[in-house]
Amino acid sequence: MSILSILLQADTVATAADVVTAPEKISLWKLMMEGGVLMIPLLLCSLLLVYVFAERWMAIKKASESDPTFMSRIREHIIGGNLQAAKSLAKNTDGPVARMIEKGLSRIGKPMDHIEKSMENTGKLEIYQLEKNLSILSTIAGIAPIFGFLGTIAGMIILFFNIQHQGFSLEGIAGGIYTKMVTSAVGLIIGLLAYVAYNYLNAQINKTVNRMETASVEFLDMLHEPVK
Repeated sequence: MSILSILLQADTVATAADVVTAPEKISLWKLMMEGGVLMIPLLLCSLLLVYVFAERWMAIKKASESDPTFMSRIREHIIGGNLQAAKSLAKNTDGPVARMIEKGLSRIGKPMDHIEKSMENTGKLEIYQLEKNLSILSTIAGIAPIFGFLGTIAGMIILFFNIQHQGFSLEGIAGGIYTKMVTSAVGLIIGLLAYVAYNYLNAQINKTVNRMETASVEFLDMLHEPVK
């Protein structure tokens, strides 16, 4: 046998060894597919999470944008006795604070408790609009880990089914473990993200509510000040 033949055989053996020992890379898509049917509701939960968070975040951000000089200008008009200018300013200013103040201005001349109650009801409606669909995030935070737990149960069923019908083998066990671990991990991640998103948006809403309460108290105080 020639030296060239020996070298070619050695190269072939080395190449075959590399092929055998080369570790298989884990694809994210393949990993998701191993999760089984329960990945479908988890995917829907993740899409709903992104949509609701984006929609609510933009709505709350828009509501939180306010003119820092709004209340001072309202004060100037009220103290100066120019009620019509105050109403026009509130009507042409966007935001929950302006709408609540506009309601209070429209009730001037009636008893104070009536004005306060009207503003309170308007404030509740504004808060309701900010919190709309927010409960979806809390629901996702609760059910996504449950879907992951169902994946764990399904994975264990597949595992014992494979052991019963195919015997104890690593290949048979791997399928069940894949399903169990992938669905559990994805369910926990989605649930965690939904929980964080829900609390973050709630914190932003609370900031807006505090501004509304402050504006309401300031407005009622204005009504007790003497007109110039």
